[in-house]
Amino acid sequence: MDFIYIIAGLVLLFVGGEISLRGAIALAKKLGVSPAIIGLTVIGFGTSAPELLVTVKAALHGQPDLAIANVVGSNISNILLILGVGGLICPLVCEPKALRRDGTAMVLAMALLTGLAMTGWIVFWQGAMMLSALVAYLVWSYYQDKKQDNTAELHEKETEEMQNVPENWFVISAFILLGLIGLVGGANILVIGAVNIATSFGIPESVIGLTIVALGTSLPELAATAVAAMRRHTDVAIGNVVGSCLFNVLSILGITAMITPLEIADDIAHIDVWVMMAACLALGPLLLKDYKICRWDAAFLLVAYFVYIGSLAFRIPGLMS
Repeated sequence: MDFIYIIAGLVLLFVGGEISLRGAIALAKKLGVSPAIIGLTVIGFGTSAPELLVTVKAALHGQPDLAIANVVGSNISNILLILGVGGLICPLVCEPKALRRDGTAMVLAMALLTGLAMTGWIVFWQGAMMLSALVAYLVWSYYQDKKQDNTAELHEKETEEMQNVPENWFVISAFILLGLIGLVGGANILVIGAVNIATSFGIPESVIGLTIVALGTSLPELAATAVAAMRRHTDVAIGNVVGSCLFNVLSILGITAMITPLEIADDIAHIDVWVMMAACLALGPLLLKDYKICRWDAAFLLVAYFVYIGSLAFRIPGLMS
């Protein structure tokens, strides 16, 4: 039953995230919000909604390892797995100015999380500062986009990726409501299944969070990146990942820490956040050499991801003995 819970939870998270995101985009269009702002904010928050629900749920139920591992694991999956898959579909070329701005913000956010991990805790005031930093960044990005047509165009392309959004007010409301129900329900049963499996098999919650839960909550980003790559909107594929990593750290951990203090386990603090930081820094040279991820680069990212996932087996008691 626990495996069924996990599968059902992942399906509900994916479907709920997709439906609520399309409803949110439709609502923003109805309210006259520009496509650039929809791409920058609504899609950014929307694709991170599964991570937010799972992280908050795990933290409130006294599973901080699962909560932190979900965010750290999602960021590792975003960079190594999702960009790897996208780059194999089509070489990913990015817009230089958008990359310098958003990429720098992503590196700073991950460096902040790495520093906080060394203290062992993320508490209310730190969470508030993280969320405030994200709001300030979004406001600044909005005014920068108004000045620079190329970055605004990138966020407009992000909105174009989400086609077939409803136009009727009743349908829009239904999309948002059903999507939120799917997200909440999916997060609930996914956490229950993951924790039960971790307990029954003696697998640390951090390992479950870094693998099954992290990959499952990253499905919206994987789908968005794959679709963007197939449509040759390769700058959108990179933008989805960079934006998601930024939101994961500043909004998800920020909001969760404001609800309840988050304790960071030693293995996550001393291993996984550094893997996340290394993946982030390795992405820089790959992109900055010619502002693209070629298929060889993508293969390197995928190999690195599977090596990392394989290394987690050493943390399972008795498995490698």
